[in-house]
Amino acid sequence: MFGPVPSRRLGRSLGIDNVPAKTCDYGCVYCQVGTTRVMQAERTTLYPPWAVVEAVSGRVGQLRELGETVDYLTFVPTGEPTLDVHLGREIRELAVLGLLIAVITNGSLVQRPDVRAELGAADWVSVKVDAVDARTWRRINRPHGGLVLDEILDGLREFARQYDGTLGTETMLVRGLNDDDETLRTVAAFLAELGPDVAYVSVPTRPPARADVVPPPAGRLNRAFQVFSAALDRVELLLGYEGDAFGATGDAATDLLSITAVHPMRTSAVADLLARDGADWSVVDPLLAAGDLVAVDHGGETYYLRRARREPRSPDTRRNRS
Repeated sequence: MFGPVPSRRLGRSLGIDNVPAKTCDYGCVYCQVGTTRVMQAERTTLYPPWAVVEAVSGRVGQLRELGETVDYLTFVPTGEPTLDVHLGREIRELAVLGLLIAVITNGSLVQRPDVRAELGAADWVSVKVDAVDARTWRRINRPHGGLVLDEILDGLREFARQYDGTLGTETMLVRGLNDDDETLRTVAAFLAELGPDVAYVSVPTRPPARADVVPPPAGRLNRAFQVFSAALDRVELLLGYEGDAFGATGDAATDLLSITAVHPMRTSAVADLLARDGADWSVVDPLLAAGDLVAVDHGGETYYLRRARREPRSPDTRRNRS
């Protein structure tokens, strides 16, 4: 358990580790918590469910005594949360605390009716979709040999049809693996079938499991945003910056970096923001020179977006994933 930590998606999130470190059915090349130690695809008892519920309930009680706010209880372990066969029980028993519950999953087990039912009890669910063709999926997610991509995709379709909470998707882009136009189009088309409330596009910003993994260049990120936006109602970039100023606050540099971390801005939009902040283009030039902001051309327009930067690994690196 960790937090609460600030999260763009979930406000103040109290993270729940219901799976031992790096017990997973994927070995994603970009994983920020290292290589998978225990590769399994069968659901088992990983911790006593009463221990998980007791630990979280105790922490929530402490935070309430301190006047600390918690917006979500988030199952976001250092492995795959649905491998915990008691996940559904834990969600039900924690619901009595009166807090919203989220689960961040790689979606690999949603072909199972029991997993769909248990996730259905959460208020907010995020599922990973990095690729929808088997070759790319194997290269980037390195799945357990017992998993079949078509079954997973069918399970995601069924879950999206049944689920009445807030559904998010997350697609991690890695240079040279899944950032080409064909992969972007096929992933966007599949996500459109799911109809998520929001589709997040993220990049590796912390040291990954494989050293040669790097984010796509700015032009590719902007292209991904445009392709996804053409197919989906709401798309956001997650570039590792947790600023929360999405309007004009009077601090033009902070506002600009906050917005472009999730949404590329056209030149006209930047000019409008600067005007509302009482600033001019002299704010933009130092950001470009420092590499904090990048200008890319697309479709006859110039877009500005925040450059993704890797963070140094630290003992609590995993604590900022929700």
